Amino acid sequence: MPGTEQKPDLPDARAVPRSRWRLQVVWLVPILAVLIGGWLAVKAVIDKGPTITISFATAEGLEAGKTKIKFKNVDIGLIKRVTLTPDHTRVVATADINKDASDMLVENTRFWVVRPRISGGTVSGIGTLLSGSYIGMDFGNSKAERRDYIGLEVPPVIESDVPGREFILKSSDMGSLDIGSPVFFRRLQVGRISGYKLDPDGSGVTLRVFINAPYDRFVLGDTRFWHASGVDVTVGSNGVRVETQSLISIMIGGVAFESPPDARDTTVAIGGSTFTLFEDRTEAMKVHHHIVVRYVANFNESVRGLTVGAPVDFRGIVIGEVTAIYTRFDPKAEKFSIPVEFNLYPELFTSRYRANAGGRLSNDPHALADRLVEKGLRFQLRTGNLLTGQLYLAADFFPDAPKAMVNWDSSPPELPTIPGNLQRLQDNVTQLVAKLNSIPFEAIGKNTQQTLASANALLNHLDTEIVPQAQGTLTAAHAALDTANNALQPGSTLQQNTSDAMQELARTAAAFRTLADYLERHPEALLRGKSQETQP
Repeated sequence: MPGTEQKPDLPDARAVPRSRWRLQVVWLVPILAVLIGGWLAVKAVIDKGPTITISFATAEGLEAGKTKIKFKNVDIGLIKRVTLTPDHTRVVATADINKDASDMLVENTRFWVVRPRISGGTVSGIGTLLSGSYIGMDFGNSKAERRDYIGLEVPPVIESDVPGREFILKSSDMGSLDIGSPVFFRRLQVGRISGYKLDPDGSGVTLRVFINAPYDRFVLGDTRFWHASGVDVTVGSNGVRVETQSLISIMIGGVAFESPPDARDTTVAIGGSTFTLFEDRTEAMKVHHHIVVRYVANFNESVRGLTVGAPVDFRGIVIGEVTAIYTRFDPKAEKFSIPVEFNLYPELFTSRYRANAGGRLSNDPHALADRLVEKGLRFQLRTGNLLTGQLYLAADFFPDAPKAMVNWDSSPPELPTIPGNLQRLQDNVTQLVAKLNSIPFEAIGKNTQQTLASANALLNHLDTEIVPQAQGTLTAAHAALDTANNALQPGSTLQQNTSDAMQELARTAAAFRTLADYLERHPEALLRGKSQETQP
């Protein structure tokens, strides 16, 4: 209808019931958060590594939630808690280890706190001054798993993956050695001291040395180890000798090893072999003789300057060494003597003839010793060095020595001795002094005084009686000489008369010559006289 406004057709509203499971968009965020959290929780549980405990003497450098565990400077764990043990003597650090490092938790794995240290001549842990301390780890090679450990108080000197071998050394004391002290081979550092401990009976110490490869192949079955600590000054009969390995060994000590030139066992030693650690190179490199005979030489003189270890010398060749020096009292003679025991090495002392002669001197050692002593073998103390006054025991032959024999009843057998040159000189001086003391110097002095008195009286007599007479005689002699001198002056009467007499003698001699010539021609003139015919 015109003028009438028409309304549009609208659909009829229809009521729709509300769904009971309709999800609002606003809930998507918390749902996602829960899902992500659950996934992270599950992942954390799946990726979680093992938990271990490490016991230390102190908590220095340890902090829960901050101190990390590192292997080759890679983080593999974190300290979660630090507590005391029930007895309050140690500290227990609980740490979580990464799952990928769980296979490293074996029986001989080692842990220690890395902090700045100076040990064995080396400085370690300097980087922790800025980054803070952390726990270092050394991966063991055992197959057995482990979760509780006792931490090392000092870092290990040698890590498990370093090639080389470890050996055992037996020594009477540590000297100046310490963990980390260097080991030298021909003055080249080839290893370190890796540990030590006191022997159960307290008689010595046992050291472990690690020799790096490839130098470990130079450790043979007959290799000798010795202390190379500081400066080795030896004063002996050969003088003063100073030896050292390096500047490091002077400051912190060390160990050196070498095989003797005549080593019998030249096979490479296996790891863990045990060796003796000698006091010095001289002691280490001594020849270990298989035949050793003990003897004693008894002296009645001073042995000041003779020490244990002094050589026994035979014409410049060392044939043994002194092992003991002590005193002995003889109750019968009421005298003291000084026995000197020594080892004799028959291998070095005339044990064989020349090769073309064949055979030994004697198959019986007693017979050999008796024969040598019979030939004059004696032992004598001699000065090896005038500067130090060191003595040595010398063996030599003295054919003019008094007869003596070996005392086989003594233990060890006693060989005869002869006084040393100094002692013999002292004895001679003593005898000379004794002879001088026996001279009656007092009586000689009285006789001398009497003689001097007589001489003095004679001189007085000469001075009072003989001298005046002698003066008169000398005056007369002087006058006679003056007269003779005047008579001998040129032109004097005596001289003129003497000249005439000499001329007359000359004419007489000429006449006699003429007569002698005539008689030689006419000998008959002595009977007949001079004939007319012969007259001139």
